[in-house]
Amino acid sequence: MLQLLVILLAYGLGCSNMALYLSKWNKVDLRAGGSGNLGASNATLLLGWKAGVLTAVHDTGKALLAVLLAQLLCPGSELMAAAAGIACVLGHIYPAPMKFRGGKGFAPYVGMTLALHWKFALVVLGVILLVTLLTDYIVVGTTTTVLMVPSYLGWTRQNLWLACILLIGTIVIICKHRENYIRIWNGTEFRTTAAFRRK
Repeated sequence: MLQLLVILLAYGLGCSNMALYLSKWNKVDLRAGGSGNLGASNATLLLGWKAGVLTAVHDTGKALLAVLLAQLLCPGSELMAAAAGIACVLGHIYPAPMKFRGGKGFAPYVGMTLALHWKFALVVLGVILLVTLLTDYIVVGTTTTVLMVPSYLGWTRQNLWLACILLIGTIVIICKHRENYIRIWNGTEFRTTAAFRRK
């Protein structure tokens, strides 16, 4: 029963969406432009880098909080901590209060990783920055990251179940970004440098 409560609380945290709050404040419909998602990347593209950073911090923090909550209520269970993190990611992507139309889940995935293994998460952040700078596409850094996390943590912990739980988030996030890769193929995807030139 406690485990179910933790999962539900984590999902509820995931449903909190800073991009939605900022879009209403600025009277800009993020679902009508860019990638059409309520996440940090689209907030950056349509509202500028400050909105993107604020959204990323919020979305990262809620998953970090979800994992810490699971660690507090279910001490010693890394599987529950990972499950809470993934529940938060899924709440961000498929928020019930917003008719299951949220963001793409990358920022909360990073927040979950920070809580599970902060040293590895710092390496991940470096990889995100490097890959994004080299390709000029945020989505390439995103995909690299979500593939690294279950592979590394599952291998170092020697825990197949942990890897499988994390893979749920990985698969969903990659599927949510398929349109980005179609736009890269067509030459219409927004570039990172262009997004950060917006005021």
